[in-house]
Amino acid sequence: MKKVEIHSLVHVARMAANEPPDGPRRDDGDSESKTGIVTKTRPKTKKPNLYKVLLLNDDFTPMEFVVLVLQRFFNKGQEDATRIMLHVHHKGVGICGVYTYEVAETKVTQVMDFSRQHGHPLQCTMEKE
Repeated sequence: MKKVEIHSLVHVARMAANEPPDGPRRDDGDSESKTGIVTKTRPKTKKPNLYKVLLLNDDFTPMEFVVLVLQRFFNKGQEDATRIMLHVHHKGVGICGVYTYEVAETKVTQVMDFSRQHGHPLQCTMEKE
């Protein structure tokens, strides 16, 4: 029983000396880094830049072909495709859609290849929004 009392007295003495119950702390000179709260910082994600895909007017490509291109590569309905085609015809340029860089680049390439395959000089470009 005395052993328990001695143990209790040592424990009380350590508590009074502000020591942990299992013995004194070693001082490595870097006590600040051993205590504290670990926090994780999340990197902020940035929205990707968007690019407008544009069709340019020319005097040779048939209007029906432009409508077909808008329907096939930009998923436009007949009415929207016709409206965009007329805008391109009257204003010289028209927006087909707005996409991330890779998607816009792919659409431009598809339209240009399709136009060349069918013997039309239709021009398609992209620019940062």
